[in-house]
Amino acid sequence: MKELTHFDNNGNVHMVDVGNKPVTYRTATATGCISMLEETMKIIQNGDSKKGDVLGVARIAGIQGAKRTYELIPLCHTLALNKVTVDFNVDPKENVIHCMATTHCDGKTGVEMEALTAVSIALLTIYDMCKSIDRGMVISNIRLLEKLGGKSGHWTADY
Repeated sequence: MKELTHFDNNGNVHMVDVGNKPVTYRTATATGCISMLEETMKIIQNGDSKKGDVLGVARIAGIQGAKRTYELIPLCHTLALNKVTVDFNVDPKENVIHCMATTHCDGKTGVEMEALTAVSIALLTIYDMCKSIDRGMVISNIRLLEKLGGKSGHWTADY
């Protein structure tokens, strides 16, 4: 059975020591979505938001979120990210925007939290930019799709 790594033998919370781990190439991909009213979707697609390019701003916010994950999640390590991508798939039939973020680094610990944070912040930014017309938007299904690197190797979601 695997153990929770952020607790010591006495049950105290601690930051995991990665000092002796080898540097390896690591990548992670996460996804999530936001559903909205048809009117909101049209405003985003047409670029009619008074706050500007909603998806462009959300992309930058997602990248910035990945870079600052260590400031948001208390026990995350500071990572020198090589690359962060944040992409959107707009589905006007379902009034849903899907977000996918991929993070890359050469490091001693994984980049899963950075990918998950990128998706979360990008979707929250869409909500923030459109809340004046649609407070009922729903952010959902944020999850890790894949991670590569480190001792545990390659992992992909089964669903």
